[in-house]
Amino acid sequence: MVKTVIFDMDGVLVNSEPLHHEVSLIQFKNLNIEVTNELFATFTGNSNKTIYKKIKDQFNLPHTIEELILAKNTLFLEAFDKKEDLHLMPGVKDLIIDLHNNGVQLIVASSSEMQVIDKVFERFDLNQYFSHKISGNDFPESKPHPAIFLKAASYSSAPKEECIVIEDSTNGIKAANAAGIFCIAYKSEGVDTQDQSLADTIIYTYNDLNYESLKNINS
Repeated sequence: MVKTVIFDMDGVLVNSEPLHHEVSLIQFKNLNIEVTNELFATFTGNSNKTIYKKIKDQFNLPHTIEELILAKNTLFLEAFDKKEDLHLMPGVKDLIIDLHNNGVQLIVASSSEMQVIDKVFERFDLNQYFSHKISGNDFPESKPHPAIFLKAASYSSAPKEECIVIEDSTNGIKAANAAGIFCIAYKSEGVDTQDQSLADTIIYTYNDLNYESLKNINS
């Protein structure tokens, strides 16, 4: 029986991937580098440390990784505060409330920095439902490495076998698989850059999920 649900954040809880892309393009222009859409798609699910190490090495940038991350997050947080049409994924708040009301423990395990996670959770009033928030920035290796999900499972009040992960990215799904945790892929409309074939199951709308449908899904 499922006792703990571990959510990714960007692209799973909140439709923030387009905003990340938008501010990244601004930063890439400021850096005078050209990052293709194909290369950018491989970043989804990675921590900023991993992303900017790749960018720094590939384009031989003189900046430190920390400087690059700070510049990106500054752009993102400024845009986040101004963007009024940024919303939670349709139906996910109802799912969160339903699971919480039925005693399921909720944990977020996101590759974003905690500063960004906190911003999202405050804006959408999510803190009351989640027992733990985990940032991929706290680990030496990011998804597809399983460290973040193993850490999340260690915070669970139940064994790992009674946890599930909800992810959207190829890297995140691989990380859940490597951690040995049942993985549901959420495929939002118009997102075709991520290979979700390794997930245990794929959903296209949160209306398909509730406590009753999830509680025995990994049995």
